[in-house]
Parts: sequence; structure tokens; C-alpha cells
Amino acid sequence: MAEVRRWRRLDVPGTEEFTEDGRVFEGRVQVQETAPWKAEYRVTFDQNWITRIAQVSVEDGEGARRLELRRDESGFWFANGREVEACRNALDVDLGMTPSTNTSVIRRLGLAVDGSAELTAAWVRFPGLTVEPLRQRYTRVAVHGYLYESLREGGVVFQARIDVDPHGLVERYARLFERVDAPR
Repeated sequence: MAEVRRWRRLDVPGTEEFTEDGRVFEGRVQVQETAPWKAEYRVTFDQNWITRIAQVSVEDGEGARRLELRRDESGFWFANGREVEACRNALDVDLGMTPSTNTSVIRRLGLAVDGSAELTAAWVRFPGLTVEPLRQRYTRVAVHGYLYESLREGGVVFQARIDVDPHGLVERYARLFERVDAPR
């Protein structure tokens, strides 16, 4: 049985319960913003930590919505069966309400300390479940530390330090998330 991990949000009141079973991540998120919402997700990766399928459901004051985001072997992304051309050839999904998808990128990249890599992720925004490309850069600044940057038109529009445990699972994402279970 997979161990349940927990994060709490640092920007708004919210929590997440997360489990990992091999190459499958699952989570349940509750956010207590002005308009509260909750979400559940399941993301499946291949042996190289490349996203294959992300299934997400959201419930809020406007009702329930579902998104199935698939990446095929050719690098095409499909949201509920419709191609998302702007995300073509992206390898990663970034579910904007969880640090778990930062973990999968960190594991896939396998950067050495002082190493850096840029990528484009299929970014899912919450609670609306919109999908768009997001250019990102990860720089490994310490054995268990990374600098994450979102890029637009060549410039940095957001950055945060991400600290991970020895398995690459996010422990703290500055200003956004913090693990509250006892790491092993």
C-alpha cells in the first residue's frame, strides 16, 4: 500500500494528500479561497518520467469539470480528445495546484548540481482546467535544492526555490507548498 504524503498551501488555505505507486501519482486537493474548490488527479508516466496521461476533476461553486490530458508517442497532446497544438512535443504536465509534477520533472531531468535545463510543459491552470504551454527552467543549486523559473518572451516571470527529499519528492516550494508529513 502506498504511503500518503501531505502538503499544505502557503499562499492560500489549502491541503493535499498525495500517493505514489511506481510511475503513477494521485492526489486530492482542497483549497479554501473566496470561492472554495477541490480537485483530484491521477498522472501516469512512462519509464523515463515522461507524462502519458493526466486525469483531473474539479468541483467548485460552478459545478464539476473533468479533464483528460494525453500525450501520444509522437509528442501530440490531447485535452478531452482535442489536440492542444501549442503543447506539441512537451514531455511534462504541470498541474498548477500541486508540487508533485515538479517532482516528476526533477526525476526526469536528473541534473547534476549547477546543471540547468529549459523545457516547455503542458500547464493545467486551476480551478478552470485550461491547458497552455509554459516555458520553464530548472537549475540544481544544491544536492536537494532547485531554482524553478517560469519564462515568457525570454524573461523570468516567476521563480522559487524548491527543496526535495533524497527521492526528489518536493518538501518545500517557496511561498507555495510545504510538506507536513514526516519525511523518511
